[in-house]
Amino acid sequence: MEQLQDAIIVGGGPAGLSAALILGRARKHVLIIDEELPRNRVTQESHGFLTRDGITPADFRQIAREQISRYPTVQFATDTVIGANGSDGQFEVVTSQGHTYTSKKILFTVGMKDRPLAISGLQEVYGKSAFVCPYCDGWELRDQKLALIVSGATALHLAKTVSGWTSHFTICTNGMNDWTAEEHEELINHQISIIDSPIQHIHSASGIVEHIQFEDGHSLLCTGIFFTPELVTGSDVPQMLGCESADTGMIIVDEFGKTNIPGVYSAGDSASRKYQVVAAAASGSMAGISINSELLEEAWQYNVSKSST
Repeated sequence: MEQLQDAIIVGGGPAGLSAALILGRARKHVLIIDEELPRNRVTQESHGFLTRDGITPADFRQIAREQISRYPTVQFATDTVIGANGSDGQFEVVTSQGHTYTSKKILFTVGMKDRPLAISGLQEVYGKSAFVCPYCDGWELRDQKLALIVSGATALHLAKTVSGWTSHFTICTNGMNDWTAEEHEELINHQISIIDSPIQHIHSASGIVEHIQFEDGHSLLCTGIFFTPELVTGSDVPQMLGCESADTGMIIVDEFGKTNIPGVYSAGDSASRKYQVVAAAASGSMAGISINSELLEEAWQYNVSKSST
């Protein structure tokens, strides 16, 4: 059995690393357990983070680890947490490598994971010329001819957003017609092309999309794609502890990252739909501050109780 940590952070992305930095600087004993399979590993660059715009996800994590290593109370373990139990002040987590760790608090920064991409050829272009966030990658695809693989209310929202970078785009519903007549009419009124036929295959070369082939025989020339992925929470361990979650799988937290289970926190993509590096890092910092404040308050009360006996 390892020593009791002040906090175990499950997940070593921007949220987890930011929380670790806060807690390390606060002289708390922290263990980060990370399987090192981040969702953004398929992308070549991360954007929108001031001073780090255009950095590769791998370089971002490496720099973060180097900076955190200045604080000796923070340790890293490359492993996967598969189970957890206990209560506030005495949690126990178990990993796939057979290790057991204990801590006073737990912070889940497990992110989200993509379900298998069902469209033929999409995996080959994902992260190279097919993306999910215009704010992250819209600049690189500015003024290009794009395909938006989306339908329903999300299609209308994505069309409005992408229009800030290019007016040359076509909505491909991939056979899904789950929008209202009003949504469809609004797109038509803005002269936005819509292809309803299911996608047969996305043709590409070296990760750059060339055209999309549809089951009805038609094809669409394009140089980039935005699509809405199907996501699941990066781990079901928070639910094992009783953490409440939304229908989307997102862990429900307050503004400081607290879940409904005392001593258990969550931050980053697993606890928010703001899927950006800078947003994840900010929520991790707030969770780290909240955890430290809780630990300090508990120590303060303990010392009062001890001195009065």
